[in-house]
Amino acid sequence: MNIEKRRQIFARLKANNPKPETELNYSSPFELLIAVLLSAQATDVSVNKATGPLFKVANTPAAMLALGVDGLKRYIKTIGLFNTKAENTIKTCRILVEQHGGEVPQTREALEQLPGVGRKTANVVLNTAFGQPVIAVDTHIFRVANRTRIATGKDVVEVEQRLMRLLPPEYLLDAHHWLILHGRYTCIARKPRCGSCMIEDLCEFKDKRYD
Repeated sequence: MNIEKRRQIFARLKANNPKPETELNYSSPFELLIAVLLSAQATDVSVNKATGPLFKVANTPAAMLALGVDGLKRYIKTIGLFNTKAENTIKTCRILVEQHGGEVPQTREALEQLPGVGRKTANVVLNTAFGQPVIAVDTHIFRVANRTRIATGKDVVEVEQRLMRLLPPEYLLDAHHWLILHGRYTCIARKPRCGSCMIEDLCEFKDKRYD
């Protein structure tokens, strides 16, 4: 795919949704970090249902640390893998309090030192909370990037690197959200909705569906 076609794709995505946002509810970098940590293998809807009550009682690392693992589990037990997530969250809060003054660090290296935080979670926080032009490649972005041929790659890191290199710079900041939303609602896994896709004529997917 050439650069002009990529530019047209993102121009359309931007025109349709000028200021895309995450569907996770949060009001601070810490709340976003916890929400993303909890969202692994879970829907944003299920995470929001849990974090709504949780953040009312614990929206700082110190307050969440005070809940303890068992106290936290009571709020997140409806989320998949809640036992492991509760343990990682409390460990993360302890590190934030003891090593970062209760603040969420603003580098990928520091974020990836937190239990349960991998490259994707770190990139989401850097992009959404701190406005850094990075792309967190999840299953939706991996699928959309490869299927459309915006940026092909064998794994998420390769796709991330190619997106960072190939996308027009003016679209990098919001590309993460546009691609996730496109993959979640239009370019879905089993039956992509090609007939109602705003970039269908620019997409290089060979097996388009119109049923």
